[in-house]
Amino acid sequence: MIIRVSDIPEDGLTVGDAAAVPAPFADPAWRLEGLHLRLERDGLDVLVHGEIRATVPQVCGRCLEPFPARVRAGVDVRLVPRPTTADNVELGFDDLDVDFYEKDQLDLSGLIETETTLALPMKPLCRDGCSGLCPVCGGNRNVTACGCATRATEPRLAGLKHLAERRSH
Repeated sequence: MIIRVSDIPEDGLTVGDAAAVPAPFADPAWRLEGLHLRLERDGLDVLVHGEIRATVPQVCGRCLEPFPARVRAGVDVRLVPRPTTADNVELGFDDLDVDFYEKDQLDLSGLIETETTLALPMKPLCRDGCSGLCPVCGGNRNVTACGCATRATEPRLAGLKHLAERRSH
């Protein structure tokens, strides 16, 4: 969805219908569940505040099972015109919430995809109590309880284990 910056009214613009942004994600498996974005002009800059809700397919970091992750992304971004003088723009520490728009056009779909991607967890888990995979047989401990004995201690670390046991007593 492209929004012309010059068409944003002085009192701002609210985008609250997910259907208004038909295909915001490059991956068709990602689904936009809802959004509430407020766009306000500040001179040539555009301030965008709000929230995005989406469902994104992920793979659990413990058991390797696919699951749909629900994502809530808070949006607080300042969009500024892309400078025409240089190809590379150096951003400072205070500019982490700054993005660019070009030719008086704001790509709302790109903003939605970027903010959703940034809200994804570094290590996704299918659930809080995920038991993961057995280190011996590789079975999914959430599905079946395996009878594998615990793995033997690495012989090169036996000295450290002995030292840790002595310190705990």
